[in-house]
Amino acid sequence: MAVATAEAPVQTAKPKRGPERRPGLSRWLPYLLLAPAVLLELLIHIIPMLVGIWMSFVKLTKFFIANWSAAPWAGLGNYKVALDFDNAVGEGLLKSFGVTVAFSLTTVALSWVLGMAAAVALQPPFRGRSWVRTLFLVPYALPAYAGILTWNFMLQRDTGIVNHILVDNLGLSSDRPFWLIGGNALVSLIVVAVWKLWTFAFLTLMAGLQSIPNDIYEAASVDGAGNLRQWRNITLPSLRPVNLVLVLVLFLWTFSDFNTPYVLFGTAQPPAGDLITFHIYNASFLTWNFGTGAAMSVLLLIFLMVVTGIYLLVTGRRSRRA
Repeated sequence: MAVATAEAPVQTAKPKRGPERRPGLSRWLPYLLLAPAVLLELLIHIIPMLVGIWMSFVKLTKFFIANWSAAPWAGLGNYKVALDFDNAVGEGLLKSFGVTVAFSLTTVALSWVLGMAAAVALQPPFRGRSWVRTLFLVPYALPAYAGILTWNFMLQRDTGIVNHILVDNLGLSSDRPFWLIGGNALVSLIVVAVWKLWTFAFLTLMAGLQSIPNDIYEAASVDGAGNLRQWRNITLPSLRPVNLVLVLVLFLWTFSDFNTPYVLFGTAQPPAGDLITFHIYNASFLTWNFGTGAAMSVLLLIFLMVVTGIYLLVTGRRSRRA
């Protein structure tokens, strides 16, 4: 007996359509997402910078604070006053520039050396390495004002722990030195700045070391290369791109540092610690001559842009030759 079977029609499932996107929304969505960042950049950086440039061309003193538009036009007069090194304003700016150069170069060099030494020392695995790395990153994680205020207490002449250790415990000096006034102010400023920045150098260099294959060091060790030779011939060339950016960032941060001298010394900074950013602040808010202070700020901006351009040009040429 034959049984007739009918083939059931094959049904194909239709793909589900996702929510239809409007062509206009998908086109403008990237710009809408970038709009808040661009707006904040304009309000926080671009517009104040343009206002500062305008202020540098007018005689904005305390007599025109209530009505900026009434300030008379000065042209390049404020720049001439700031760059005239025969008068008190220009001479003070030149001395402050010299102090800032010495402070920046010393701070960047010491921060890089300490960061490199710590990064290389903590590269091989050992027990407790993660705890030591965390301990080294404490100055970087600590709020800047809290750390600098702590150093202010530590550097006090009579009650500070620095003089207590150096004079009372170690007996290195018969008299308690002043660390926040006089010639030692620059030393204190460098110590605090290095304590604050070297951990950033350590973190950056440690991240760069992670990208170097360990096989290269093993091959060099088999060939008889010691630790110093491996560092010179393997580590430094491999970290060249990282070092180029790191040194530039550290220099820009230290040369434009305002928080460290302001919190450490207060409004009456000693001549040995007269950094140019704090000098501009005093020239603007103590004498109420905002036009001259704005001209100094523009000159500082031009100097940093020129230094950055020359640095990138020279390092770019060397990279292409290599």
